[in-house]
Amino acid sequence: MLPKLAFAASLLLSICAGTGVEGRRRHGRSSEFLHYSAMSCRSYSASLDEFGGVGDGVTLNTLAFRAAIEYLGQFESMGGSQLYVPPGRWLTGSFNITSSHFTLFLHRDAVILASQDERDWPLIEPLPSYGRGRDAEGGRYASLIFGTNLTDIVITGDNGTINGQGDTWWRKFRGKELNFTRPYLIELMYSDKIQISNLTLLDSPSWNVHPVYSSNVIVQGITIIAPTNSPNTDGINPDSCTNTRIEDCYIVSGDDCVAVKSGWDEYGIAYGMPTKQLVIRRLTCISPTSAVIALGSEMSGGIEDVRAEDILAIDSESGVRIKTAIGRGGYVKDIYVRGMVMKTMKWAFWMTGNYGSHPDNNYDPNAYPMIQNINYRDMVADNVTMAGRLEGIPGDPFTGICISNVTISLTPVPKKLQWNCTDVAGISSGVVPQPCGQLVDQGQETLVTCQFPEESLSIDCIEVQMCSNRIKHW
Repeated sequence: MLPKLAFAASLLLSICAGTGVEGRRRHGRSSEFLHYSAMSCRSYSASLDEFGGVGDGVTLNTLAFRAAIEYLGQFESMGGSQLYVPPGRWLTGSFNITSSHFTLFLHRDAVILASQDERDWPLIEPLPSYGRGRDAEGGRYASLIFGTNLTDIVITGDNGTINGQGDTWWRKFRGKELNFTRPYLIELMYSDKIQISNLTLLDSPSWNVHPVYSSNVIVQGITIIAPTNSPNTDGINPDSCTNTRIEDCYIVSGDDCVAVKSGWDEYGIAYGMPTKQLVIRRLTCISPTSAVIALGSEMSGGIEDVRAEDILAIDSESGVRIKTAIGRGGYVKDIYVRGMVMKTMKWAFWMTGNYGSHPDNNYDPNAYPMIQNINYRDMVADNVTMAGRLEGIPGDPFTGICISNVTISLTPVPKKLQWNCTDVAGISSGVVPQPCGQLVDQGQETLVTCQFPEESLSIDCIEVQMCSNRIKHW
């Protein structure tokens, strides 16, 4: 395989057909060309305002979105289609992407505004690997942009905005006024070849980006912003996904910036679909009450082969956190993190085996998770309260932990105990302050470098094309 830098420089750039055939031919007042990079280009395009959309921030456009997507679906097997969202504020309830080979493109001055009326959000079944909603038993509200059983889906723009207007949902959640789980901004299920890129996501009611039971997923160039006290506004949550790439994203969140998941207790064990072959790179995160990267706590289908590098954490609770509990089963293994810079942290490293949230009382108390081969290297951190809090499970220790070449500078008032380690085992090399005895120091004469795979995953080999479409304004 080519080295990463050489590979990036050698990506195939091709130009798709320039004009395409416009959906619904009419005499437009003006036109422009869109140029953007994507996994796939489209032959047919149409603008939301052709279907009665009104971008005044007041008119509800749910039916316009649905009509446009239904119309464009006829081109699924003829080169695919694109729905263009022009400048304006487009209020809408939840809508579904219903056909494959489809692109949703937001102009830089387009804002999709999520309705705050619960009646505009259909109820759907809970995820089978969770057995219930995350907020409440039973069903959940469909995400603002939702799709299932799709192939080749692109949701992108030139930094257009999707605003979840989540404040109403947060207040109802805190007041225990909701009977169902809050919606996410974007959720694609049972799908293959997904790109979500070059957008700003604001104030999601709950999680922002949730690919689940899917493969070959790219999330790139996304800005996610929510108040740091907003509940469960996770940034990007790959869930039972294979071959995922998250890169060049900026996230300010009230919860974990990236949360890697694979199902909850007995439901996740029965579903048995891990998240694996995940790349996270060039991420900037601010999350004062949560982790930059969280593995779990819903990890009952397993998490393996996660590679994170070039991460900047600012004013966050922890850098990388492993969250699990008795009853989860599953595993977290083959985790590799390098090149992380942390500024103002509560903990640099945190692992916990007592994250005891359960969907119900039917979990198996003998379902112990396996945590092994966890590698952290080449990191610096400053203004840190406590270097490491590593808590395994009695009788089920976390093993194969390796931490090397890490320098942690402490806050003016640090914890007296800098490493608190129980039921863990591993090695350390070149770590300041010196770790606990369970992470056996290899000494200055035998400096060890923790693992990080050098071969590329297949998600890094997806070709990028330069797409061009002619858009008419009515």
